Amino acid sequence: MTVTAPYRPDPPAGRDGFVPVLRAEWTKFRTVRGWVAGVVVAAMVTVLFGILVASGVHCASGPFPGRPVELPCSAPLGPGGEAVDDRFFFVHRPLDGDGSVTARLTSLTGITTFPPPDHHPVVPRVVPWAKAGVIIKAGTERGSAYTAMMITGSHGARMQSGFTSDVAGPPGGVSAASPRWVRLTRSGGTITGYESADGTRWTEVGTARLAGPARAGLFVASPCDLSVYQGTFGGVGAACRFTQATAVFDQVTVRGAPPGGWGRTRVGDTGQRTDWELYHRPAGVQESAGTFTVTGSGDMAPLRAGEHVTVEWALAGVPIGLVVIAVVAVGFISAEYRRGLIRTTLLATPRRGRTLAAKAVVAGTVTFAAGLAATGVAIPIGTRILRAGGAVVLPVGALTEVRVAVGTAALMAVVAVLALGLGALLRRGGAAVAVVIATVVLPEVLAKASILPDGMARWLLRVTPAAGFAIRQSVPEYPQVIGYYAPVLGYYPLAPWAGFAVLCGYAALVLGLATARLRRRDA
Repeated sequence: MTVTAPYRPDPPAGRDGFVPVLRAEWTKFRTVRGWVAGVVVAAMVTVLFGILVASGVHCASGPFPGRPVELPCSAPLGPGGEAVDDRFFFVHRPLDGDGSVTARLTSLTGITTFPPPDHHPVVPRVVPWAKAGVIIKAGTERGSAYTAMMITGSHGARMQSGFTSDVAGPPGGVSAASPRWVRLTRSGGTITGYESADGTRWTEVGTARLAGPARAGLFVASPCDLSVYQGTFGGVGAACRFTQATAVFDQVTVRGAPPGGWGRTRVGDTGQRTDWELYHRPAGVQESAGTFTVTGSGDMAPLRAGEHVTVEWALAGVPIGLVVIAVVAVGFISAEYRRGLIRTTLLATPRRGRTLAAKAVVAGTVTFAAGLAATGVAIPIGTRILRAGGAVVLPVGALTEVRVAVGTAALMAVVAVLALGLGALLRRGGAAVAVVIATVVLPEVLAKASILPDGMARWLLRVTPAAGFAIRQSVPEYPQVIGYYAPVLGYYPLAPWAGFAVLCGYAALVLGLATARLRRRDA
């Protein structure tokens, strides 16, 4: 049996470099109006659908009949510019210079309320991130800077500051038989947190900075009790129930404070009260013979995605734009197979790997440029519309916003390369587009629509090319903050660049397989 290799003529003189091949493919792309129009349509769809979604979001300060999404209208900002939740009960005295606050904590108890039709409307329970201890705070206003040394429900001693910083101390809880001492000292604007099991031997937990006039004293907070449940149609939902914690302090000293009594402030008070607070135990403090019994609820923490909107909401049109991009990119190669023009292309450029690489560079570069233009328009216009409707857009740093905009454009570009590789590998346009939709767009849509069980949604966004959507996540997870960190709320199982790397890996693999097939088999 005689095997004849595919005929590959010698490359024409002067045509052996990559740049001429790249120029030829670019000329080919820009002269086909349908391909150029397709890229423009993808960019326009990305922008317009994002604006449409943003137009349907309004805050819930009043009745909005027929409006699809209603979210809270305001949120305080922390010292770093992040939107925060700042609600707790605060017993305080002035501390304008150096000094310290020390207290012994002898009890931490709590309740969780279960509204009807639950059989147990109130359950004695301290939630894991309930916290009580000493605090130095720049003021009683919501969002003012603070540093706190605390004992938590299930996470031991912690030192937290600035709403985002959390440093772990010794583990363990607190009881009358096993009390815990906590202390904060301020010297020259540096605050140091300590914890002790006997009030004599102290363990330094961490340091933070807080200068200027402040209030120092005791605090209690108890975030909501989160539960995740199976939805009716296969998705998942989350409920956050009201909780309350009560702490008992004694041996309380504040050094450096002027003479005077204690102030009492329910920080972040909105005037709303639950039935439990109205008829059983309101937040507050009882003082007797140097013992303080403080009751409070709420939290000191950054707000999470889902509680307010994020910049990604302005990019809701990206999945639709990717479908159009996939059609264009697949057509860039499959049209040549369908019309038999691939033979002419390979005769002009016998080094077949270069041909496919040039097509990939053209498709990726054109898509990146269009995607960057789309995100550069969609994000500022979409967020402006969201704010005009009263919604709070969670602020992010400039670098994060650039990463979201540029990363989304890169996501679109890599999907274009993936689609091109599938078109060359399968050599059937419809099949290649279907694979792109099934592996990139569909997992993202199903995960965001909460149609799939949470575990399956996370799995798909780890192992499929849809992992690349993680590049758009702007608000991080905080281990010390209770929250439902799920894809439906904009949280991905992989870090932004890790998810993007998964997508790039798939694109490189498919392009490599397509190149190997192109080299082994004739057109």
